Amino acid sequence: MSRNRLERVCASVGIASLALQQIEDDLRADDVDQEELAAILRELIEDTDPPGGFLAAVAQLLITAAKRAEQIEPDRDGDASCPLHEAASLLTDNAGLRVIWAARALHPQGEFA
Repeated sequence: MSRNRLERVCASVGIASLALQQIEDDLRADDVDQEELAAILRELIEDTDPPGGFLAAVAQLLITAAKRAEQIEPDRDGDASCPLHEAASLLTDNAGLRVIWAARALHPQGEFA
């Protein structure tokens, strides 16, 4: 195992966790109204950098892990890769759609101005 790679991954996860904590703190602000909450939710799912938003980026990471697992898992039986592919699908198909529905319910008119 590459120690440097694992250290980079750990550091990256830490940075991502801090960023998510900041978003969570912003969501707790007393002055967040329905329009702004809808805009924040849209940012998680519709942002164009990365394409498809944050949830799509996490799904892509899981797909990459699944593809690697397909190559190295014992007996190539899918015990590791299938759950990873399913998790990615749940993020994009299930979670992503529900975030969109929530944003539309809060502010159906569109983007936060």
